[in-house]
Amino acid sequence: MRIVTSVAAMLRLARRWRRHGTRVGLVPTMGYLHEGHLSLVRAARKRVGGTGRVVVSIYVNPTQFGPREDLARYPRDLKRDVRLCRAEGVDVVFAPDDAEMYPGKAAGNYSTYVVEEKLSQGMEGASRPGHFRGVTTVVAKLFNIVQPDVAVFGAKDFQQAAVIKRMVRDLNFPLKTLVAPIVRELDGVAMSSRNKYLSGDLRQQATVLQRSIQAVRRAVTTAKQPAPAVQLRSLVGKVIQTAPDARLDYVEFFEPETLSPVAKVSPGTHMALAVFVGGTRLIDNGRL
Repeated sequence: MRIVTSVAAMLRLARRWRRHGTRVGLVPTMGYLHEGHLSLVRAARKRVGGTGRVVVSIYVNPTQFGPREDLARYPRDLKRDVRLCRAEGVDVVFAPDDAEMYPGKAAGNYSTYVVEEKLSQGMEGASRPGHFRGVTTVVAKLFNIVQPDVAVFGAKDFQQAAVIKRMVRDLNFPLKTLVAPIVRELDGVAMSSRNKYLSGDLRQQATVLQRSIQAVRRAVTTAKQPAPAVQLRSLVGKVIQTAPDARLDYVEFFEPETLSPVAKVSPGTHMALAVFVGGTRLIDNGRL
């Protein structure tokens, strides 16, 4: 396994692979890997085969963090990440720094960003202004640098995956995007690098997100007619209140293909929510 830290070196590898017809799978991450990330690696390997190459990018992207978010303390452990990648048979870990990914930005001389203007407006886009501009920009750059045939993302970031798929379609990137299922802990909490922040009983309180989804799912599947979204929001609020240190940021019910909000919720509708558990913001989603 190779560890590549420069854009130029990664481009040389990518061009060599392309010349030889080698299929390439990319798993973009911000590091502090867990089983959810590793499931994406396995999906990429399955898609490109034993003769293909799997690249895991590890880069905590500053442009997707707001000024009051956790960029400075976001968990990082590159040595551990490299060990996990090596054990999974990853071919290349691409771990650039800010100067490589945003040349000139520190001096105020970087000015090009990629913006998706429809799917990114609600939910995470409304709660975290500028977040998706950072996501689409860094992912577009990774696509150009690694030149993958397939890129794999996790379903926990449902809106993010939809935004990236739209970017790929609209900007004609010559690759396929795969969205792999959410990987959960035994108690139902979606695996996340930010789970590291949860100490004491906050970790148990984090189950409130999945419990909210389950409560709504039961309400929708047992209802004789579509349920009003406002009523289900109230239900979610009551579930969240059972965790003393939890605070609802948003909950939304929407069509999974278009992300369009719905006023009436029926089986097949998707829901997503963001909840602060203590000072840690967690997200989750599910099909109802």
